[in-house]
Amino acid sequence: MVELEVLKLENPDEHYQVVVGQGNFSIFACDDIFRLLLTTTPAIKCAVAMNEAVPKLTRVTGNDETLKDLASKNACSIGAGHVFVIMMDGAFPINVLGALKNHPAIASIYVATANPVEIIIAKTELGSAVIGVVDGASATRIENEAEKRERRALCETLGYGLD
Repeated sequence: MVELEVLKLENPDEHYQVVVGQGNFSIFACDDIFRLLLTTTPAIKCAVAMNEAVPKLTRVTGNDETLKDLASKNACSIGAGHVFVIMMDGAFPINVLGALKNHPAIASIYVATANPVEIIIAKTELGSAVIGVVDGASATRIENEAEKRERRALCETLGYGLD
């Protein structure tokens, strides 16, 4: 029998960037992912929490107590083995995703956003699994020309020009 649950991640006012993924070797990976974040974006404030299947612990490390608290609460609430939650301030997912995807202990990334996030969890007799993620609200229309210009202007301001 499988029980489905929807869990809203805690992120006050969607202020922080959050990355949720799954990996392996939690005892090593939690600290190593934290080191990777610091070397990828030196001014970053961040925390990594990762669930270990045996001995059923949520490991946590970071350089900000608020982020450590949020990351560990969210990871523990998800409960699935080898799932990690990164909470960040002072950086965007685009700054770290390439490095995260290349880390040997990371198997997949489910979401990287500051939007409201819901995690869809399946629970069995063995444990829990993340089966999907809802990232923000659903799109309702196609952008118009003014919105396209506004989007491209923001990209230019952030240093991501088309030319």
